[in-house]
Amino acid sequence: MQRPFRNRLARALFACAVSGVASEVIAGHSLAAAKLDELRVPAGFHIGIFSAHVPGAREMALGAKGTVFVGTMGPGVVYAISTDQAGHATKVRTIAHGLNQPVGVAFYQGDLYISDTRRIVALRDIEHHLDAPPAPEVVADTLPYEDGDHSWKFIAFGPDGRLYVPIGSPCNICDVGHKFGRLLSMKPDGTDRKDVAFGIRNTVGFTWQPGTGALWFTDNGRDNLGDDIPSDEVNRVSHPGDSFGYPYCHQGNLPDPQFGKQHACSEFTPPAELLGAHVAALGLRFYEGTEFPASYRGALIIAEHGSWNRSTLAGYQVVTVHFGPDGKPQVPEVLVSGFRNGQTTWGRPVDVQPLADGSVLISDDLSGTIYKLTYGGSP
Repeated sequence: MQRPFRNRLARALFACAVSGVASEVIAGHSLAAAKLDELRVPAGFHIGIFSAHVPGAREMALGAKGTVFVGTMGPGVVYAISTDQAGHATKVRTIAHGLNQPVGVAFYQGDLYISDTRRIVALRDIEHHLDAPPAPEVVADTLPYEDGDHSWKFIAFGPDGRLYVPIGSPCNICDVGHKFGRLLSMKPDGTDRKDVAFGIRNTVGFTWQPGTGALWFTDNGRDNLGDDIPSDEVNRVSHPGDSFGYPYCHQGNLPDPQFGKQHACSEFTPPAELLGAHVAALGLRFYEGTEFPASYRGALIIAEHGSWNRSTLAGYQVVTVHFGPDGKPQVPEVLVSGFRNGQTTWGRPVDVQPLADGSVLISDDLSGTIYKLTYGGSP
């Protein structure tokens, strides 16, 4: 799971907020380019560098004109990557800065929505103003906040046209009631807030299943119970108001040593699939393209950021969760590995984003790189 990060400087700078001036990221030495040959993918797949000039790259979102928007945490900026007709990155701009952990980016009807720890802002008609971004407009303010962990926010628009925003727990383990540890949704203008699910320690990735429209999300398990428990989870919201156990029950069957006596695990919605302890499962998307082998269509692709508090590292890879004939998720399979060599790491996958051509982008906030995964043909 993720190491806590607090950026008080960026928090203070939010008063100055986002300037209306875009700046182009200057090309420099790329650690990822030097390490690219160490990455491993299944036979027939190829991985290359889409852009190596996005320090701190986290969540990704696609614009209507092919722009790839990228949020960050530590740098406190948002990037816009322009592409050509062949889908190659041509220019990287910084279109927003001075934000407090702007991890989340979501594109909707021409506007780019960006998360802050306490609010959501929007850059209107952004793809027509990449060189001179508009001033940010606050669309949702006073989101629940306490100084602590898990205040960064992955955001996304659902099939219902509503913006989904997580409110992570401000701690490793504590009784948060219904104020924190939940997922909520709202209209694009920030009104009509509704609770979607509870009992979530920290989700930094959610998506909707094609065909069923069901909401799936990752959740990071708590710390300080050893190397092997509890597991990170992939969860499915079956009914509005589902509760997934935090802080009383972990991985569906493990009562918390401090809070577990208050509620039985049977009272909560169990995980759809377990991913392993401390792998830090973050961004995930369903694959709907046709470039990959047919077995990948409809599968979940998940970025595992990697452990920071495990004696032997875990995660640091991208995995695929296929679905069986019964529609149930199966044991994850490794899709991309090699971001670490034993206990030495050089990359940490954060998010995955399928493109219209069937390829998949993978963001890495440690090396400041976005990779492109393809299948068949020339690398």
